Formats: sequence, C-alpha cells, structure tokens
Amino acid sequence: MSHPKTINIDQVLESKMGKNSRFVPRFLVNYLKRIIHQDWINDFILKEGETVGVTWMEDCLKYLGLHLNIEGLEHLPDDTDGRRFTFVSNHPLGGADGIMLGSFLGRRYNERICFLANDLLMNLTGIAPFFVPINKTGKQSREFPKMVETAFHSNNHLIMFPAGLCSRKIDGIIQDVEWKKTFVTKSIESHRDVVPIYLEGRNSDFFYRLANVSKRLGIKFNIAMLYLVDELYKSQNKTFTLKIGKPIPWQSFTKDKTPTEWAAVVRDTVYQLNARTS
Repeated sequence: MSHPKTINIDQVLESKMGKNSRFVPRFLVNYLKRIIHQDWINDFILKEGETVGVTWMEDCLKYLGLHLNIEGLEHLPDDTDGRRFTFVSNHPLGGADGIMLGSFLGRRYNERICFLANDLLMNLTGIAPFFVPINKTGKQSREFPKMVETAFHSNNHLIMFPAGLCSRKIDGIIQDVEWKKTFVTKSIESHRDVVPIYLEGRNSDFFYRLANVSKRLGIKFNIAMLYLVDELYKSQNKTFTLKIGKPIPWQSFTKDKTPTEWAAVVRDTVYQLNARTS
C-alpha cells in the first residue's frame, strides 16, 4: 500500500510558480502553512490512509464535527431511469459546503458525482477523482473545455457552484457574485435537469472585509481564497441546513432569455428556497 499524499505548501508553490517559488520569502511560506493549518490537514490525511471517495468525505465531516440537516428530500430526483442531473448551489463557505454536498449526494447516487472545482483541491488525493480542476491562480489548461464537455456527457451527476467564488458581503448582504452561464448551456446540451440547492452558512467578518478591501484595491489575485482552510477550521462542530428545490427541466431554458439571464433566474430560485422556509 502506497503512502497517502500529504499537503506540502513548498511543493504546491513550486507547482504553481515553477522556479520562481524560490523567491517567496520563508516567513511568508511559514505563514501560509499556519493559515492553511497544514499539520491539522495532514493529521486527517494520514489517519485516512488510502481511503477515497464518499467515505473520505464522510470521515472528513466526522473529523470536523459537522452535521447536516436536509430539507426538501422529496424534491431529490430519482436516476434509476438513466437521467443525469446538474446540482447547483450557492457557495457560502468555500470548503465545508463542497464536502457536505459531495458526501450527501455521493452517497445518495452511489458515488456517481463530479465537481467542477478549484484545481488546488487536486492535492487532496482522497477526493481528487471527483474533480474537474479549474485553475484559479494561473492559465487554464487547454484541455479544460474538453474535460468539462466529457464531464457533462458522462453518466455522473454534476455538482457546481456557478458563482465560481464563495459568497461575499455585497450591499451588506452575504450572497454569491453573479453566476456563470456554463451550467445552463451545458445542461441543455447534455439534457440534464437542474436541481437548485440552498446551503445555509457564512464565513467570518474578517474574510468578507479582506475580500472587499482586495476588490477595492484592484488586486486580481484572490487573496481571500488563502484563508478558506482557516474558515473551515473555524466552522468545526457546527450544524448546517441544506434545502433542496424542485428540479428545473432543461427544456425550461428557452431562447426567451440568454443563458446568462437564465443563470440569474436559477440563482434567484436558490435564494428563494431560503426565503420561503426561513
């Protein structure tokens, strides 16, 4: 049995920056190791050993002490007739939300799930097979469009956070940024009904202040992303509620609206799930 791959910030920086990584000051590297809680993450990875898939995610929730309440189970579609679905959700946490959705839907659908997610998550080998990696810090692979196409035409159910970023504080309200249209166009092409999901949760005030200050200063690099593991660390031993809406038939996305407009409609539908039940 091979040794599980642990997280090593030095190696991650080298993979992202190449030889330029040697110019990153050592104090900054050590700071990154602290804010991503490298030892804490590696403790879990080593305990899991070669565990992969949904079991890995379920064990991760136990390690974090996270609990999930499900509302709207009656809306969860049956796939025994061969249908495939695109599950779309708001992205309030940037870490725990993906683990919770993946563990729940992965168990429900016999691990037939796939995420479009940050390529940094590929360093977590226990769940890497579920991901189509999106490069958030550099150039996107030329193979990426083909990988997305393959994912949508596979037999797996897609789990997506169409905002691309975890929620920000906008006009005093914690909410997603504008949703990208990819889930609409690709769900139409692959004849996938779209299942809206709302997940309760929020990050710290520090996280939102940092994200907003970075935006005002025009900093293109997503600095707030560096603190997502720290936010995950702070979310330990909490209970979250997940609300499932009625599936939206792919035929509903007519030419009356553009794909971007339909994405905004589905985004509103997701937030209305919370408004109707809160």
